[in-house]
Amino acid sequence: MPSAALSTLSRRRWLLAAGAAAVAVPALAQVAVGSASRLRHLVPAEQLEQSAAQQYAQLLQQARAKGALVPDGDAQVQRLQAIARRLIPFTPPWNERARQWQWQVALIRSDEINAFCMPGGKIAFFTGILDKLRLTDDEVAMVMGHEMAHALREHAREQLAKNSATGIGLSLGAQLLGLGDLGNYAARLGGQLLSLNFSRSDETDADLVGLEIAARAGFNPQAAVRLWEKMGTATGSNGQGLNFLSTHPSGPQRIRQLQANVPKVQGLYEQARRR
Repeated sequence: MPSAALSTLSRRRWLLAAGAAAVAVPALAQVAVGSASRLRHLVPAEQLEQSAAQQYAQLLQQARAKGALVPDGDAQVQRLQAIARRLIPFTPPWNERARQWQWQVALIRSDEINAFCMPGGKIAFFTGILDKLRLTDDEVAMVMGHEMAHALREHAREQLAKNSATGIGLSLGAQLLGLGDLGNYAARLGGQLLSLNFSRSDETDADLVGLEIAARAGFNPQAAVRLWEKMGTATGSNGQGLNFLSTHPSGPQRIRQLQANVPKVQGLYEQARRR
């Protein structure tokens, strides 16, 4: 068979395999989001999660050395951990790998308005987002659910796959025999995890998935609208410490979209409150 035909056949087989492995939207989901990206399969999930765990540990070690890591006995840390414990049981339908994740929650002293969840369930909040925005528990749950959703939907894995495919001139045909050196490359890419910019569709995805997870856990979905109204107000301030908003832009369209989806999960919230 001519090499060109072999290349076309190989590409089709790869696409079919990637499609078969794509994470489906849970059957009982109330929000409408698409299936997770097929491209993410170019980066091995286990290696990326291991790399994220190492980077997270280094981050906490550095924060501890600077006296910036808030101890576990602190009331704010316990508050974050309690909210996480309510959200975590509702994560596996969005990603089966979440059942095995070793979830962690940390609080770092910083004026930055920021929070994140790395692949594998490694969560960090900065004190600035809690203090400057005076977040209620419901609003914290919306932030945390949003960040969890990025990890569950493997947006970082997808973005790194795009970066790696471009950076090393990936040949799809060569990857059919096993991902070549891409697995090792994925480990090195872990250092980019805190500097990734997600797409507008990724942000919408995380908004809606996080909204549903939080509602199922008994947090008021109306808080998502209030949260982003607060974010919008913060955007109009002096602009200092708004790292969260640089990667999670606020705006009327985002708020309208959340308002349209709150009624879809309101029943889940009310049911959770009756439990």
